[in-house]
Amino acid sequence: MEEIDQIKTRVVGVDIREVKTTYALVDIRGEIIAMDYFMTMDYPDVSDFVTVLSEKIITLVEENGGYEKVRSVGLSAPSGNFRTGCIENAANMPWKGVVPLAAMLRDRLGLAVALANDAHVTALGEKAFGSAHGLKDFVVVSISHGGLGSCIFMDGKPHLGVNGFAGEVGHSCVVADGRQCGCGRKGCLETYCSDKGLMKTVEELLAERMPSALKGMKNISVQTVTYYCDQGDQVAIEAMRRVGFMFGLGLANYASILNPEAIILTGDMMQAGKWLLKPMRKSFDEHVFHNIQGETRLLVSILKEGERDVLGASALAWDVKEYSLFK
Repeated sequence: MEEIDQIKTRVVGVDIREVKTTYALVDIRGEIIAMDYFMTMDYPDVSDFVTVLSEKIITLVEENGGYEKVRSVGLSAPSGNFRTGCIENAANMPWKGVVPLAAMLRDRLGLAVALANDAHVTALGEKAFGSAHGLKDFVVVSISHGGLGSCIFMDGKPHLGVNGFAGEVGHSCVVADGRQCGCGRKGCLETYCSDKGLMKTVEELLAERMPSALKGMKNISVQTVTYYCDQGDQVAIEAMRRVGFMFGLGLANYASILNPEAIILTGDMMQAGKWLLKPMRKSFDEHVFHNIQGETRLLVSILKEGERDVLGASALAWDVKEYSLFK
């Protein structure tokens, strides 16, 4: 009897961040079957990182049904280029230069691997499972510890640009000769609007000798600053106001150029809630082109932070042409 090919109903989604890498086995309905993580920063050599990641994926797959059900792998990474499958000159990652990560992992796993910018992957997750479901023209902006990234969808499809780097709004200059950015330039939006940008703003305010419970505190986080905002701490509140102002300015410029239906906000900084969003909205309304004022919806992601990007990476995996050494 002639053998019938079995439909593969699972993919692996991987979200690579500066601090942590999360990987998950996801089925065709978008259900996460199993998920785990390890610390990216423990592997400054990318070859060691790929070895560990491939071993962990193999273990996860073998413990949950085996390779015969797995179709492909999707990777999310800062400065990931979908067209080349490489991480290219990532400002905040331990691996410098051009890293052909998709090819390296494909050779280890024997499966098709697709790689894209983290904001691109976040947008895929929002399109398939979140706030962008049903939208055609939208932007997803992610603001977190690693910086500020975005992805543009036009007519229901991601707009990647000629070289695959469309949407790098975090590296648009908002202050001439401003703060030093990891990309090598100064005044980039993400140096003001990210976890690191918030901490820098707190430092600057404390240097002005403003009284604050944050003075002398180590390992300050978004959650810490938000807590002290709730307590009425003026440094915390002013730091959030300044970050919100710059964020709103950057988003207004973006909306004025693209005229999207919505801008969807994601990332660690969204935990700040009203303390960030209220000044951001005020600044956005003050700076956006008057003909589209009130026309662009600003939405906060409804997806869980830990799951959204592995789901987006899984959506990326379904689109890559199948390749396997195990057929």
